Amino acid sequence: MKDMAEWRKRIDEIDQQLLRLLNERSQCAVEVGKIKKALHLAAWQPEREAEILRNVVKANSGPLDDAAVRRLFERIIDEARALERRIMASEDGKE
Repeated sequence: MKDMAEWRKRIDEIDQQLLRLLNERSQCAVEVGKIKKALHLAAWQPEREAEILRNVVKANSGPLDDAAVRRLFERIIDEARALERRIMASEDGKE
């Protein structure tokens, strides 16, 4: 059986993976923001956000419940949208 230090070390490793993936996802959002700007589309696309939330809730196998997964992804989406808005508001399409 692993002790607390081993579990905490594993959590720290997972946190680093999550951070890398969140930044990778955010870079994708930046690119989407550039495309939206070029096409004169709004940053907020409620149908796309609903699709993302449906997908992650459907894929959830716990132990987080669906409401928790939804809240986490709503926050991730909020931050991605803020990034997109900054890109779209800039003159040159850069942050």
